[in-house]
Amino acid sequence: MSRNAPPSFYEFFAGGGMARLGLGDHWRCLFANDFDPIKTATYRANFDDAEAHFHQGDVWAVEPADLPGRADLAWASSPCQDFSLAGARAGLEGGRSSSFFGFWRLMEALNGEGRAPRTIVIENVVGLLSSNGGRDFQALCRALADQGYHFGALEIDAAGFVPQSRPRVFVVATRSTPPPPLTGRGAFHTRSVLEAEARLPDDLRALWVWWRLAAPPTRNSHLSAMLEPDETATWRPPAETDRLLDLMAAAHLGRLNQARQAGRAVGTVFRRMRAGVQRAEIRLDGVAGCLRTPRGGSSRQTVVVATVDRVRSRLLTPREGARLMGLPDTYQLPRGDTAAFHVVGDGVAVPVVRWLASQLIEPLLATVDTALAAE
Repeated sequence: MSRNAPPSFYEFFAGGGMARLGLGDHWRCLFANDFDPIKTATYRANFDDAEAHFHQGDVWAVEPADLPGRADLAWASSPCQDFSLAGARAGLEGGRSSSFFGFWRLMEALNGEGRAPRTIVIENVVGLLSSNGGRDFQALCRALADQGYHFGALEIDAAGFVPQSRPRVFVVATRSTPPPPLTGRGAFHTRSVLEAEARLPDDLRALWVWWRLAAPPTRNSHLSAMLEPDETATWRPPAETDRLLDLMAAAHLGRLNQARQAGRAVGTVFRRMRAGVQRAEIRLDGVAGCLRTPRGGSSRQTVVVATVDRVRSRLLTPREGARLMGLPDTYQLPRGDTAAFHVVGDGVAVPVVRWLASQLIEPLLATVDTALAAE
């Protein structure tokens, strides 16, 4: 990246383009890829220049020649099912997560051509840090080290930016010597990150970077601000709400009843199996649970609004889900709730990407450029 040119990036497993939205308009997308036709259509509906750089298909079918130039950043949000606590925990060798290697062979090829991306961000579920006893994370770090990268991990919960609990790990790698102002332990080095680093062998720990990322300002948005007005919502019949309340354990029902006495209580509910019994579990802290995709029968969150006089319930709408991901209302969602949640529930929260880019990636690139210019 020259100091007069906008930073450029490749986006792999791009989905609906949420990482691109987070990076912002001053970044230039050189190439984007996803194999899913619904996500592809959504990406193309939201980015006028998609035809020039979007490649639909399996990442294994992409060739190095398809990637123009040398990007400042390669962003990869590879499929996470095998790392998820809800999945099989098969790790890098299992199922969809093996597509990571389809991405990585391209990074190896670009390095061989002298045009490896200057920085790489790999985003995934927190289970990446511990799957297979930490061996998967070690394999990822080894792959980065073998291609000449320094690397470190941050665990960031989207709840710091939007009213949705969505912890994710971001592995940030650089080919440059990390500058001291951007290093040091901080708010996003959670216990999971500390333990993952401690499990690495000495040669990989020597390349580890404790990226310093400032904590964001205190979030001032509440779940209720993301929801459609009560008078326009489609509520379930009272009998269905009563059945939902019957599924709540005494502690959850007690919290709901206490909250409604203070006025209007708003929460979200997931149905889960506990010891072979289906339970409805509610949270009332102004933050929604982690959005999910419909794949694999995942339950969709239920919105509960309760007052002293009554309790009403309904399903979370796709537009509300999009808001919880930090997407503007102008973002075009697929028709149909299942398709829309397929896109939204599989994405990365836009404000998290913006914060990571503005506080770490962009300063990192700028610092290296300044050092080169002074030589």
